[in-house]
Formats: sequence, C-alpha cells, structure tokens
Amino acid sequence: MSDWMRLFKNKPPTTEEEDDASQRGVNKASKGGIIYGDYLQLDKIVSAQVLQSELKGNKIHDEHLFIVTHQAYELWFKQILFELDSVREIFISGHVRDERNMLKVNNRIHRIVMIFRLLVDQFAVLETMTALDFFDFREYLAPASGFQSLQFRVLENKIGVPDNQRVPYNRRHYRDNFKGRDSEMLLATEREPTLLKLVEEWLERTPGLEADGFNFWERLEINIFDGLNQEMEKIEKMPDSEEKEEMMAEVVKQKELFTSLFDEKRHDHLVSKGERRLSYKALQGALMIYFYREEPRFQVPFQLLTSLMDIDTLMTKWRYNHVCMVHRMIGSKAGTGGSSGYHYLRSTVSDRYKVFVDLFNLATFLVPRHWVPKLNPNVHTFLYMAECCDSSYCSSEDSD
Repeated sequence: MSDWMRLFKNKPPTTEEEDDASQRGVNKASKGGIIYGDYLQLDKIVSAQVLQSELKGNKIHDEHLFIVTHQAYELWFKQILFELDSVREIFISGHVRDERNMLKVNNRIHRIVMIFRLLVDQFAVLETMTALDFFDFREYLAPASGFQSLQFRVLENKIGVPDNQRVPYNRRHYRDNFKGRDSEMLLATEREPTLLKLVEEWLERTPGLEADGFNFWERLEINIFDGLNQEMEKIEKMPDSEEKEEMMAEVVKQKELFTSLFDEKRHDHLVSKGERRLSYKALQGALMIYFYREEPRFQVPFQLLTSLMDIDTLMTKWRYNHVCMVHRMIGSKAGTGGSSGYHYLRSTVSDRYKVFVDLFNLATFLVPRHWVPKLNPNVHTFLYMAECCDSSYCSSEDSD
C-alpha cells in the first residue's frame, strides 16, 4: 500500500455536521450566569395575564388578547416616559446649550415617534376581536377603564397638555379619578417643566433673533410688508375686473394676517385663550428655524421641530383609532369606568390636546423665498459657529 493510500486510510471520516460553520460556536450559557428568561424576568411578565372571566368560571378566549395588548401599550408608555425624561433632563440641566447634545435629543425624540407609530398600528391586532367577542367578557372589566392609565396621564402632563384644555371627565377634574400616590404623582408632574416649556425656552435662544445682531424679526416684518405693498401696486395697475378685486382682497387678507403675527399683544391674547402655546419670542425662533432650515446650524433643530409635530400627529391618530375602536365595540354605550364612552373619547380628538399646535401653524406664515431676509456667511457667522461646552458634553450625569 502506498504512503498516500495509508495516510487517507488512517484519516478519521468527516461528517457534514463537523463541516457546518454554523455549528462552531460555544454554548456559554452552560457555564452559568444570567440567562434570557432571568434577565427579562419573563416569569413575571408571562404570568401576568389573569383572565377575570376564568376566575368567574367562564373563560373567554379573547380576554387574553385584550390583556396582552393593553399590557404591551403600558410597556411602551414606560419606554416613552423613559426617553422623554432623559430628553427633559438634557434641557433642564442646560446640557442642550452644548449643541452637540442635540443629536442625542433628536435620536430619543425620534425613538418616541417610532414607538407611537407602533402603538397606532397595534389597534389592528385588537380589532381582530369582534364586538360580540368583546361583549362576552366586558362585564368582568368594570369599573376598570383605559382612562385610568396612570402612565398615559403622566405622559400627557410631561409633554405639556394644558390642564385648562383637558375635557372634564364626567364634569370632574381628570385627577379626581385617581387616588393616593397616583393622584400625588399626577400633581407632581403637573408642576414639573414640560417638554413644551423646555422647548419654548430653547427656541427663545435661537441665534439671529438678537435686536443688536441679525435682528431676524424686524427684517422679516419690513420685507413682508414691502412685498405686500409691491403686490398691491401691481394689482392696482391692472384693469378693473372681478379677478382684480379677488386678488386685492387676498392681499388685504394677507396684510391682516401678518399684522396679527407681528403684534405681540395680539399674540399674548391668543396665548391667554389657549389658541397659541409658545411665547412670542419662541414663535420667532421657530419661524426662523423654519425659514433657514437648510443652513447648517438649523438643520438639526428643524428635524427636532418636525419630530415634535410627528408626536402630536401620532397621539391624535392614537386617540382617533381608540375612538373608532370603542365605537365599533360598544356603540354608544357608557364606558366601563362610567364615562359616556364613545362620546367622551370623541371630544378628546381636537387641537386642544395638540401640544405643539403652533408648529403646525407656522405654515400659515410662509412667504416667497425672496422675502426672507438674506444671510451673508461672511458677516452672519452665527450660522456656522455652534455653542460648545466640553464639560457639558462629557458630563457623566448624561453619559447614558
């Protein structure tokens, strides 16, 4: 036998399993330490679905879906609050003055947006249950009600839903439906700086608003009224016609709109009525970011303002989907917690619950680009010189 054949004969046979690269890992869990179920405390989570219908001796299948879906909502509310608190802390601590931290703020706000998208879509799962399926176990829920979701009420408070804009719950203050520590927590969150208030203070510091600097607001006012006057002069030269009258009426209407915009007392009056939420200075900052969103320093702030509007939009969609689902499930019956049900929920789908409504209304004040005050990069260097503070940026308090 040749040496080559002897070598081949003595070589141990290979198996397909030995050659499988996907099987070359090492099972570290067998050596001890925390494992998946323990890390996530799944024993608590998966055993938390207690069917009231089953306890009453009449187990209804779809109650399990109802419980899991609402527990999932509450877990996501917890994550939203976790992200929101971290963002608020960055603003409260002053770390937001270091503009490098704005990327962190944007990321976390965007994460909240994505969670809300998921929550809006989650209704589709719950709607696989029919009205009759829900009716089978609804009697076991009373007096429990979605209105009693403490986390959602805390979320509304921390974002900035105004107390005086809330729809009363059975003619009572919403907090009256919570007792003890829950009521105390809600009262405490009402007294904390809201995301709206913190964003307002940040907008008031928008570079370029300074009267002794670029003075954006005064320049914008001059340019807009110069532009409107030029439009009126052009229209006046046109031959008399119905079209001329309509065009002139539109310009007059625009003049009235912008006269209101540049009237600080008028603005403050609208704030007192709840029709505007931001301060006059903050509105100026928001509009400046809106107009100069393509400039390097304003790109990230513009993305933040867009995400804040996304949160408002998605919360409105969430409320609307909830209204539609309740109407579909119980019609015009009273809610399990004692509210008027569908009719109460429908009243909450309005601008009174929109926190950043002023950002939506910025589009009302759009003007032709050539009316926007021109910037000279060689003179107006604030567009390229962001505030930085190493101690703030590297602070261990917000290193998470």
